[in-house]
Amino acid sequence: MKNHDDNKKTPVSFRFRENRNRCDVKIPISVFILHFVSWKERVIFMSFTNKTAIATGAASGMGLEFSRSFSELGGNIVMCDVNEKALKAYVDEINSKGKGKALGVVCDVRDYLQVENACKSAFDTFGSIDIVCNFAGGTAVRIFNSYDKYDEFPDVPIEVYDWGMDVNLKGQFYFCHVALRYMREQKSGLIVNIGSITGMEGDGYGIDYPTSKAGVMFGLTKSVAQFGSKYGIRCVCVSPGPVLTREAMSNMKTLLGRAAEPNEIIDLILFIASEKGRFINGENIMIDGGRNAMQRQ
Repeated sequence: MKNHDDNKKTPVSFRFRENRNRCDVKIPISVFILHFVSWKERVIFMSFTNKTAIATGAASGMGLEFSRSFSELGGNIVMCDVNEKALKAYVDEINSKGKGKALGVVCDVRDYLQVENACKSAFDTFGSIDIVCNFAGGTAVRIFNSYDKYDEFPDVPIEVYDWGMDVNLKGQFYFCHVALRYMREQKSGLIVNIGSITGMEGDGYGIDYPTSKAGVMFGLTKSVAQFGSKYGIRCVCVSPGPVLTREAMSNMKTLLGRAAEPNEIIDLILFIASEKGRFINGENIMIDGGRNAMQRQ
């Protein structure tokens, strides 16, 4: 007579051998998957609960992407930008999700007093400044439409280049200078500066931009890392190639044949800021799809 239990499906399983001197072990596939998923979560999971980050340029582009991602992982985010209306909307959006908290601070990174206020607001609200990400920046000759008005570098008004140097170099310098006071007291912290592939390549027209970015990528980042080492403070520069924060970026060539999605840059920054990235310090990290490795024409 056929046993009723014969109709039951046998659980899928597999065998593996731990080493040559031990017998095979039979494990149900469901148990294996459960343990594999748990292991994978431990490997990739990041939490920034009770951590506070300041992001400049936070109402657009990578600054906004970082703010959303950091808060999704439980961190408090202080969003700094000159666009007050957009800033408020994005702060409200993040706070409505009920995860990490967001605070908006209107801040022009060219104004040292506003930078001081932003850092003080972060500390007074959340009690620490654990991470600063200096996203605010821009190509001055593009923003001021200089290409349509002036033929060559010497013809562009110096005020255009002043704006570029102030935002791209001094703005990052200012935030380093102020935030380090707080990080020194708490004996911990991370500053992430933002460089650019242009800092490696140069630009014969918008000369302020590669000048500023190269200063950040090498001089500023290494020097802050040297100062911060005795206080447990790290400084790292992340230098993207073309990123699809603007459509025109898709025209820049890379060895991978495409521009980066903004989240690809942010994922690197989050890794650096996490426990898994704590040995990275004083370096400029290129994330450019191989553009810097391309042969120069």
